[in-house]
Amino acid sequence: MKQPITYELLHICKQTGARRGIIHTPHGDIQTPIFMPVGTQATVKSMTPEELKQEVKAQIILSNTYHLYLRPGHKLVEEAGGLHEFMRWDRPILTDCGGFQVFSLADLRTISEDGVEFKSHLDGSKHMFTPEKVMEIENSLGADIIMSFDECCPYPSTYEYTKDSMERTTRWAKRCIAAHKKQDKQGLFGIVQGGMYKDLREKSAKDLVALDFPGYAVGGLSVGEPKELMCEILEYTTQFLPGNKPRYLMGVGTPDYLLEAVIRGIDMCDCVLPTRIARNGTAMTWSGKVVVRNATYERDFGPLDPECDCYTCKNHTRAYIRHLVKANEILGIRLLSIHNLRFLTKLMERVREEIENDNLGTFIQEFYKRYGYTK
Repeated sequence: MKQPITYELLHICKQTGARRGIIHTPHGDIQTPIFMPVGTQATVKSMTPEELKQEVKAQIILSNTYHLYLRPGHKLVEEAGGLHEFMRWDRPILTDCGGFQVFSLADLRTISEDGVEFKSHLDGSKHMFTPEKVMEIENSLGADIIMSFDECCPYPSTYEYTKDSMERTTRWAKRCIAAHKKQDKQGLFGIVQGGMYKDLREKSAKDLVALDFPGYAVGGLSVGEPKELMCEILEYTTQFLPGNKPRYLMGVGTPDYLLEAVIRGIDMCDCVLPTRIARNGTAMTWSGKVVVRNATYERDFGPLDPECDCYTCKNHTRAYIRHLVKANEILGIRLLSIHNLRFLTKLMERVREEIENDNLGTFIQEFYKRYGYTK
């Protein structure tokens, strides 16, 4: 059977070892490394699909199994023709498995070998996610890339808890493969777990690679651990993942984390951060963060970022955007969201270019200096 998701390696940066490639999907090719905007409830907050394509230049977006299961329901989405038709997005989509959301409910869920029983954050109603149920939901949603059901351990966790959790995640992964009904149309990725323990990460990766998934995610990082530890565990983990398949680091979206992930062999990253900080009146720029709601920008009639090519920066001033944010006008959030999302997709465009030129290490040093990061 032909795999619906394949990876083509184009170049490896001589300076850093970062990868430049293409992920082929049923709804088009994805140039990697890539940042993926998150559309939790079948929408990237405040963005139309056309804006995501034309202004943000997004190649792929994410939606969330847990949230779409609760509303409007996966069967309704299936009835509408799947997520692509439901939200009118004709490029690739990835759905996560809902594991992170379910496990973040903490006192509202109970874990067993069968799966996870949880209470809805919406109305308190009881539900059960098993690997089989998650596959049913993701098959109905119809994304190009779907994720196997996993447990995301909190940080810190004991070795014993993390080991049990990791081994259960592997058993759940096998059940997901068995329950996946659309293997010719949707690529199912395994999720490497193991917390902050290198031997558990190695075992998790090797056990999942033996199952021959078309791609692999690294989960359970960026959950509160120090940045240095995240980088150390990520670098150790990726060496056990196959070079001919996509690698996805889940839930990172700050510029420094994206760059650190790329130089450790990661192809795909996602995060809600750019739209979340937009709602708080904050912009990411090539010279660092700009908290545009601050009084210092009241009479600043320049663009958010002179180096940005997005609609916001080409048409509106910091002063105007500050006014919108202070007045609680929706347009302020929309303009900041367009900019922040475009900033990250543009950053990754530049990263791909620097990888091809074998210059990524030098670029990262220069970027960190301008952005105000210390390395």
